[in-house]
Amino acid sequence: MTPAPWTTRARTAWSPAPGRPTWGIVLGDAVRVAALVSVLAAAATSDRVAVALFALVLGGSMVPRASGAAAWLDVVCGTAVLAAAWCAVAGLYERVDGLDLLVHAVATGALAALAHQVLTRDGLATSPVRPRATAALTTVGLGALLAVVWELLEAVGHTFVDDSIHVTYPDTVGDLAAALVGSVAAAWLVARAAARTPARGLP
Repeated sequence: MTPAPWTTRARTAWSPAPGRPTWGIVLGDAVRVAALVSVLAAAATSDRVAVALFALVLGGSMVPRASGAAAWLDVVCGTAVLAAAWCAVAGLYERVDGLDLLVHAVATGALAALAHQVLTRDGLATSPVRPRATAALTTVGLGALLAVVWELLEAVGHTFVDDSIHVTYPDTVGDLAAALVGSVAAAWLVARAAARTPARGLP
């Protein structure tokens, strides 16, 4: 079956559909509204770093809906990334041991699953021969790539925006390891789903 073009998915993204019931649309939009409120709150405090961070989260929260992702994946991705941003702004990573690693694992795993679903719906990461292995390896690879990009953005932020952003060697290695663990966990879930629906991966 030929995947629906992006333009078609974007036009129907706000309509109930299989895998995207009304409750999912409501919860997903609630996360997006929370991201918008976060941008406005940061702007009110004249915190340019927070404004940029929450604006990035807001833009990213539109991707699951525009791509026609499953409702639960939309909600999980949006919530994980927004929570990660708020933890950074509130300084919780410095006060709560292990929170940074937990957030990296959960957020990267969710984003890797989302990226895999987008690719499979466009027919770019499917295999009729070994669907589970293809799904798992693709998800882990996407998660690793996202983790590296995340760390690169932190380095750019530290260098050009705010030198309080932690980019020490142990912190970076720990973040990458946690992200890999999250990606492997997501890969296991994606592979199980791929065995049931090899053409689409996660429902």
